[in-house]
Amino acid sequence: MYFSYIQIRTVTSESTPSSSSNSVAASPFDSPVQSPSQTSLSSLTSFDEPIVKNARGVLLDTYGNEFEIPDFTIKDIRDAIPKHCFVRSPARGFAYIARDIVCLATTFYIFHNYVTPETVPSFPVRAALWGLYTFIQGLFGTGLWVIAHECGHQSFSPSKRLNDTVGWVIHSSLLVPYFSWKISHGKHHKATGHLERDMVFVPLSRSVYASAVGRMAHELSELVEETPIYTATHLIYQQLFGWFGYLLMNVTGHNYHGKQPEGKGKGKSNGWGNGVNHFFPSSPLYERKDEHLILLSDLGLAITATILFTIGKTFGWTNMFVWYFIPYLWVNHWLVAITYLQHTDPSLPHYTPETWTFTRGAAATIDREFGFIGRHLFHGIIETHVLHHYISTIPFYNADEASEAIKPVMGKHYRSDIAGGSLGFLSALWRSARWCQWVEPSKDSKGEGRGVLFFRNRNGLGVPPTELASPQEKKSMIVGADE
Repeated sequence: MYFSYIQIRTVTSESTPSSSSNSVAASPFDSPVQSPSQTSLSSLTSFDEPIVKNARGVLLDTYGNEFEIPDFTIKDIRDAIPKHCFVRSPARGFAYIARDIVCLATTFYIFHNYVTPETVPSFPVRAALWGLYTFIQGLFGTGLWVIAHECGHQSFSPSKRLNDTVGWVIHSSLLVPYFSWKISHGKHHKATGHLERDMVFVPLSRSVYASAVGRMAHELSELVEETPIYTATHLIYQQLFGWFGYLLMNVTGHNYHGKQPEGKGKGKSNGWGNGVNHFFPSSPLYERKDEHLILLSDLGLAITATILFTIGKTFGWTNMFVWYFIPYLWVNHWLVAITYLQHTDPSLPHYTPETWTFTRGAAATIDREFGFIGRHLFHGIIETHVLHHYISTIPFYNADEASEAIKPVMGKHYRSDIAGGSLGFLSALWRSARWCQWVEPSKDSKGEGRGVLFFRNRNGLGVPPTELASPQEKKSMIVGADE
């Protein structure tokens, strides 16, 4: 069975610039401008017509709201932020690390010593309490994950060496290949919303989605099929296996590896057996100068795996499963959910290479609200993500103030979905999965507007898909096929 989470695209031979730095802390001023590629991702319509600036037609997001392309600059954003928001304090960063580790250790101590057969004779009650333990540890573990993410963006301290050392230790302990992830994640920041270069949750084109569900692309405009079972299955697979699929097969990442320099991507495509992963130095996700860092990432994983094996062999694999591996799955769940909802929403656009710019792509993100958990345990990564895509070196403890500072600059282009708080965040998973199935241009778009694509779906929700052919043309297609 094919799930829309796994994406397969046609590889072209045109060249696209790759990340030019191991660090993802590069200033937006250094970020690449739109790609020169003229390759379309969608078979919905022809992009042969010339791109005409300011000739955009009517652009409608999935909700039916009229969309306007952002018109501010990176300088406008940067100038609006108070200077002290850029200050990075390693002492403050280490204090948060200590807090998260103390929370993890305290939780383990309490459950290990007080949730035992002697203190809690009932096995069902004891099992439920240990289930609560895995959930709580998953929250604290996600907090540590976020701080290592800060290290990858060089927002933990002014020292790159300290940032990478701390990030490598923390991420390795969570079975994350630190440098491997850092490099691919940096490319995501440099190409957010770019349909051929973004590295995570790149949406399906209409034709790819149609082939996945066994339909012709022109049929999707008339197909209204409410499929809650499909949506639920999609979400379960995404939340359980999405992180593994991303590391092992680059699922949801772009599939244009032939555009990488040095020929590393020739003949490569996402999926099993093609070496497009976060573990091989030969992976086309990386340049040759990065290969030693991939090996260092693998070394960190090997050290952690050895420690976990020793603990499991000494104290039993059932204990190891409950103590570490189920909380680890919770961490993966939160990571995937957070990333998915930061970049997938009925109000968000995506851009073809001709239309994309860094400023437009960074605005194609959304802030959400997850209450106490999001703001304190997850260090605000959910609530301040729009700012993070403009200036990723601002530490999380200054992000709220900086976010408020850029909202007047962004104006109507700033997006947030805070309705319902924590429950609203969770319900957004379901809503986005039902509303956001593929992307296509708006029906009445023209010129440059043809390069601004929005989500559409086959569930009859929001703006309907564009009809590609008249009934007579469809009939002739069918007759021709029968002949």
